[in-house]
Amino acid sequence: MSHHEPSARMHCAVIGAGAWGTAIADRLARNGHAVLLWAREADVVASINGSHTNARFLAGVSLAPTLRATSNMADALREAVLVIYAAPSHVLRDVVRAGAAYLLPSAVLGIATKGIERETLALMTDVVREESPSHAVVAFSGPSFAAEVATQQPTAVVAASDVPAAAALLQLAASAPSFRVYTTDDVVGVELGGALKNVMAVATGILDGLGLGFNPRAALITRGLAEMTRLGVALGAHPETFAGLAGLGDLVLTCTGSLSRNRAVGVAIGEGRTLAEALAGKETVAEGVLNTQSALALAERAGVEMPIVEATHRILFDGQSPRDAIAELMVRELRAERDAG
Repeated sequence: MSHHEPSARMHCAVIGAGAWGTAIADRLARNGHAVLLWAREADVVASINGSHTNARFLAGVSLAPTLRATSNMADALREAVLVIYAAPSHVLRDVVRAGAAYLLPSAVLGIATKGIERETLALMTDVVREESPSHAVVAFSGPSFAAEVATQQPTAVVAASDVPAAAALLQLAASAPSFRVYTTDDVVGVELGGALKNVMAVATGILDGLGLGFNPRAALITRGLAEMTRLGVALGAHPETFAGLAGLGDLVLTCTGSLSRNRAVGVAIGEGRTLAEALAGKETVAEGVLNTQSALALAERAGVEMPIVEATHRILFDGQSPRDAIAELMVRELRAERDAG
C-alpha cells in the first residue's frame, strides 16, 4: 500500500451523518467506493444529495459528488460489505438493532462512535456485537477532527479488531495519502482511549475556563494519560496502546484543539456557567459529559483510582466549584510518578 493504489471498489454504508460520519463517508467515496450515507434527518439527506454538502453538521465543506445519502436503513445496508457506524454513543444500540436484519452475512462492521454505554458500561464494539452477532467488528479511532479530514488535512487513525482480516479491510478501504490507517488487535485499549480522552478534554477546558496556563494543562494531560492507561490495563488493554494514536494522539488533539466540543463545554463551566447552560443550544452531543459518568462507574467497578475523572464528575454533577475541585486535585498526597496511581 505504499503507493496508495486504490483498493477494489466496494459497496460501503456509513450509518450516522454527523460531522464524523460524513467525513468518513466522503473519504470512502473519494477512494472510489460506492457509498450510501444513512441520516435520520431529511434535511441532511436533501443537502448531501442536492448540493454535495452537509449544511447542518459539516458546513462549508464540499463532499464527493459520488456520495449519496438516504434515510432508508434497508437501502443503505443491503449491498454493503463494509458498514461504519458513526451514531452518538447513547443511540448506537438502537441504530444497530434497527438495521441488523438488513446486513449482508459477510459484512464487516466498523465502529467510529467513541464512548461507554451509560446503562451497561459496555464498549461500543460490545454494543454492536450484541446487536449484530456473527459479524467481525472493528473499532475505528484516533485524533481526527472531522472538518480537517474532510478538507484532506493529513490524519492518522487506527483500526482495531480481533479479526485481522477485518481491520485490514477497513484499512484498505479508507487509506489515502492524507488519511493513514494503522491496525492493531487491542480493541479494548483503542475504545477506552477514544472514550476517556473526552472526559480529559472537559477537564482541560475547565482549567482553561478558570484562566490557568500551559503548565497545569500539560500536567493534567500527562496525569490524565496515566489514569486512562491504569484503567485500560485493569480491563485487559495493552499499555502501549495509550501511547499511540487512540490514546495520546486523540488526547492531545481533544485537550488542545479549539475545534473540540468537549473542551468548549469545559471552558464554559470553568468560566462559571452551569452544565445546563454550557450544553444549551448545542446541535451535537459533547460525549465527554456522558462519559464522565460511565468512566467513573467503570473505574469503581474495576477498583481503579481516577482522580481527574472523579474531580470532573464532582464539578459536572455534584455542584462542586471548579476552582475547589482543581485545587484538591493539585494537592493530592505526594507520591512516586510511576506507581499504581
